[in-house]
Amino acid sequence: MTSMVLVRAIARPLLAASFISGGVTVLRNPAPRVAAADRVLAPLAARVPQLSNTEQVVKADAAAKVVAGSLLALGKLPRLSATVLAVSLVPTTLAGHRFWEEPDPVRRTQQRLHLTKNAGLLGGLLLAAVDTQGRPSLGWWARRTPWLVRHTASGLRRDTEHALHSAVSTAAHTAGELRRDTGHALHSAAGTVRDKLPV
Repeated sequence: MTSMVLVRAIARPLLAASFISGGVTVLRNPAPRVAAADRVLAPLAARVPQLSNTEQVVKADAAAKVVAGSLLALGKLPRLSATVLAVSLVPTTLAGHRFWEEPDPVRRTQQRLHLTKNAGLLGGLLLAAVDTQGRPSLGWWARRTPWLVRHTASGLRRDTEHALHSAVSTAAHTAGELRRDTGHALHSAAGTVRDKLPV
């Protein structure tokens, strides 16, 4: 368990570093990324007007990478931050590393390597996104809940039956003692009255 805590403490900052660095670089100088992003966003802008300002979308994506990367590096909301980074990585990769469109063989090879690198980062983010740190996942709870409800209901019914049985036994025992004590008291009182009657 301790080794896994150590691995997470090292792996998360390493995984987040490139996103933080890349996001800061884009926020300082978004222009080189705008042209690449425009190729992906242009077909969507007609349907989603908010995507028409490509520079703002690029800056928002970079800010999301910096924030989510920082949270992941610090171990704060790691599953959520890893999910955000994974979602933002896909369009970034498709916009920036379209190796199949490169006519130059050298640049095509470079873009293919970048795409492969991003695919590896995506794999790491997916692992981080499903890492429950040993705690049960939502899926586990969803499958387990019906059994827990049935088990709890069964236990409650059993405890209620035991309590009722115990209460009935106690009441019967108390009634028996009360009847016996009342009989003794009546017998004693009758004896006392008989003794005091004149012969």
